[in-house]
Amino acid sequence: MKPLRCLLGGLLLAGTASAQDFIHQARALRLEAARYEHAQGVPRDYGRAYALYCKAALLGDALAAYSLGWMYFNGRGLSRQAELAVGWFKRAAKAGDVYAARMLLRYGNITGSEDPRCQPEPPPTTLAQYRGRTNPNRQFLEDRVAAIARDYFVDPQLVLAVIEAESGFNPAALSSKNAQGLMQLIPATAERFGVRNVWDPLENIKGGTAYLHWLLRHFSGNVAWTVAAYNAGERTVEQFQGVPPYPETQNYVKRILAVYPRTVHPVPPPLADNS
Repeated sequence: MKPLRCLLGGLLLAGTASAQDFIHQARALRLEAARYEHAQGVPRDYGRAYALYCKAALLGDALAAYSLGWMYFNGRGLSRQAELAVGWFKRAAKAGDVYAARMLLRYGNITGSEDPRCQPEPPPTTLAQYRGRTNPNRQFLEDRVAAIARDYFVDPQLVLAVIEAESGFNPAALSSKNAQGLMQLIPATAERFGVRNVWDPLENIKGGTAYLHWLLRHFSGNVAWTVAAYNAGERTVEQFQGVPPYPETQNYVKRILAVYPRTVHPVPPPLADNS
């Protein structure tokens, strides 16, 4: 039997392929939205454009989030609301959009807010579907984290700190940004790391731990940069070459380091099948 880490490597490769389909779906929605916004071959329909941009943004498309911010910022079919615009620019910047990041630098004095009109679907009303487990308790999750983290060469205490900060160990947690489950995976991240059922606690932990593994390798074991990227996106950390100057992210990093004081984590080995 092959080592588990070899099988995990294959899972990550499969997840990457699946993620491409996911990205194409979001891009198709955004392009259709742009046609309605700019009357490109169809009658102009800002309402339709908004709805399509919303769907694409909830799938993690940065340009769709930026477009929603632009509509609010300029009053294109929507009432001008700078707070909502900045909220969307923040989401786009987190996903790596450089234009949104520039808007935030220029209008950083405006406090962003979430758009109540564009919210994700609620989670399942029951967790009974998850292999017979309903609301798995803290000790059960800690035991599973220890085993999963070992397979990914990540300190389980770091994984537990992230879960505490992200969801407070609530497997049905859902944020307004469509981050889901224990480790608050957005759909694009879930697909990227091969998570088929984001509401399954164990799959969610595996996906979040796989992402921490990738980030620790990408940022050479720098814990502050790793958790900042988990919160704000790796491209944002790359852009600022450190923890970005966003109060939300800075407070997030402080919360993690308060319970996980190690600033350097051993760089995990790759998970690819080298046999």
